[in-house]
Amino acid sequence: MTMVFGESASFVKNTQRVPFKSLSKVSSTTVTPPPTRILSNQQIVRLKEHKYSCVCVSMLDPYLQPYWNWLVMQLPVWMAPNLITILGLIINVLTTLILIMYSPDCNQHIPPWALILCASGLFVYQSLDAIDGKQARRTKSSSPLGELFDHGCDSISTVFVSLGVCAACRLGASPSLMFLQSFMAVSLFYCAHWQTYVTGVLQFGYIDVTEAQVAIMTIHLITAIFGGDFWTDVKIPIIGLPLYTIYVAVALSGAIRTLYSEFKTILYKGAGKNGSSIAGTSVLSPVIPFALVVVPAVMIASKSEERVFEDNAALYVLTFGLIAAKVTNRLIVAHMTKSEMDYFDNSLIGPYLLCLNQYIRIVPERYLLWFSLAIASMELVRYSRKVCLEICDSLQIRLFQIEVSNSEERSVPILKGKATETILPHIFNPGGDVDNVQINTGVSSNTTNQGKVKYRK
Repeated sequence: MTMVFGESASFVKNTQRVPFKSLSKVSSTTVTPPPTRILSNQQIVRLKEHKYSCVCVSMLDPYLQPYWNWLVMQLPVWMAPNLITILGLIINVLTTLILIMYSPDCNQHIPPWALILCASGLFVYQSLDAIDGKQARRTKSSSPLGELFDHGCDSISTVFVSLGVCAACRLGASPSLMFLQSFMAVSLFYCAHWQTYVTGVLQFGYIDVTEAQVAIMTIHLITAIFGGDFWTDVKIPIIGLPLYTIYVAVALSGAIRTLYSEFKTILYKGAGKNGSSIAGTSVLSPVIPFALVVVPAVMIASKSEERVFEDNAALYVLTFGLIAAKVTNRLIVAHMTKSEMDYFDNSLIGPYLLCLNQYIRIVPERYLLWFSLAIASMELVRYSRKVCLEICDSLQIRLFQIEVSNSEERSVPILKGKATETILPHIFNPGGDVDNVQINTGVSSNTTNQGKVKYRK
């Protein structure tokens, strides 16, 4: 007992010798809470192990590859791939917002120059989106961040491209068809990554993103030549419906075919244990976060006595589209880190306030819709920025800069058709940083030291 007491006294005596300032410094450092992180250490580890894999049998991609191969060679080697991606997105967003400025309800006249500009902006986005992955491999700067950043920008672009074609076709004349077309677009994009979350492989069909973008550019040009009345005043013989119903019918039939194929894959081809997702979760679990976006959107639009959707069509689609984009980004992160998705999202606060306001009616719905858009935009930016910076910190890379010393071009001869030309390794990637790609190019096979690339006929 004496010895113990002596040790305690000695301990107290020694601690009394520590200066008060030193104790205050220690106390201040220990009580400071660690910064909140979105990605856990386990997710970061799995992210570093992630390998991008996709299968592409696109009808138009092989014909556009020579142009994309030429275009990437015109870029300086110091230009970061993510910088290429974000520049394309900015151009796409700005040119679409010009259309919305002239037609906020997607049923107004739009000057031909604005339509041509929007078509050009979409073409620029398509081109830059196709070569960012090529630039990454050209400069030896491929990383999981490139895939996440590329698909994250695609989720935002999908919303604006959908809005642009609604304005060009004057789908605002039929609010129900506009609602169907807009949410069909974001649903297709979400389900494509839902399928990837289940199987681990992103699949591009025979008629997919590239073909849809070319069709939309064509619609913009047709409207610029013949005017917006072409879609509303010209009637289909016999049935007498406006011409825009043909576009919606074709788009809807393609969407149904694609969704049928994707859900068949989701239900029966899970790559995890016992047919689960690659994260070991239920293959149906991603339906809940997306349902929490779509169900309020349908309820608010259908029950609104202030016609909040009909009178603010573009604002409504943009609000819920950006919420869906954030949920899709969370799904992409869950796929790349092989982790489970959280169901609720902070960006849903606005829509739920809209639902509540329809019963208590305190604030005009239009004001709440603007508030919901602000919340959705800030949440999307906050989440995307934080995830990107956490990945940059863990991989010791920069988001929009690459090391020039590592930017050495590599070229290998690849047999392409009847001629042999020098292009870059994995140059046929339809987008993103790739280690295993299957694409319809007409070439039998090719293997490089970075991974296996299969070209299917």
